[in-house]
Amino acid sequence: MQKIDRLGWAAGVSFTSFGLKVGVRVNSPELPADVLSCLPPGWRPAGSPYVDYLLSLRLGGDGPRPGSKSYYLLRAGLRQVVRTLDRTEALLALEGEIQRYVAAHARDRAFIHAGVVAWKGRAIVLPGRTFAGKSTLVRALLSAGATYYSDEYAVLDRKGCVHPYPRRLSLRRDATAPDRPQAADLGATTGTQPIPVGLVVFTEYRPGAPWRPRVLTPARSLFELAANTMPEVSQSRFGRKALERLAVSAPAVQGRRGDAAEAAQEILRSAERPRNWKLRWPRFLRAA
Repeated sequence: MQKIDRLGWAAGVSFTSFGLKVGVRVNSPELPADVLSCLPPGWRPAGSPYVDYLLSLRLGGDGPRPGSKSYYLLRAGLRQVVRTLDRTEALLALEGEIQRYVAAHARDRAFIHAGVVAWKGRAIVLPGRTFAGKSTLVRALLSAGATYYSDEYAVLDRKGCVHPYPRRLSLRRDATAPDRPQAADLGATTGTQPIPVGLVVFTEYRPGAPWRPRVLTPARSLFELAANTMPEVSQSRFGRKALERLAVSAPAVQGRRGDAAEAAQEILRSAERPRNWKLRWPRFLRAA
């Protein structure tokens, strides 16, 4: 374990998240509010300065000479994560580094790269990597009345239920909302309880593409879920079980989408009126 010390660092915080202890320290007298906002949803202060993972952020800004600038420098342990003159870039790197560590090593939870909303008491899970359009589709679903759970990770427990991970949405080049709004800023509610999964939707944005999804077999759904999950999770025993349970228990569809609002309406209708989803595992997977 590493310790949050004050040798060259003026302020810091140690916190717990999903069974992990993480520390962040900075070279300023107090921990800035925008640094605290980078901590993951549901974090709690840790009672000990000893942590499993330590991040050190040297805050830049105006340099010692007139007109000069100092770099923002983020390190994870001894590894340099980013060196930049841009504060926003440094903070995004800090948030991303914390989230990746927690997602990869969380105890008794499996993190899948996915947006999540709730509709009629069940979760709609939207797996996808960065830039696949998850946040845009999540926002469209919220505008249609869905409840917000996450725009980055679907957090599964051992029963296959999804837990809220209500981080700020990441909306790029959106003139009608802040770049990182809370669900409440968009007029949406946020879920507070774990719920079962009702539908898994694999989709990515293609301009003008009609929403014509195809139903996936559980085997294909499992393959796609694993492709959107960190190797540390998909290759762990708990992670494998969680992905298999989700692939078997929840119907899955795949297709390209164009306009997010139109796709959102179709997805909600599919979640309300499921078709015949009874598909069987291939024999070799059942035997395994």
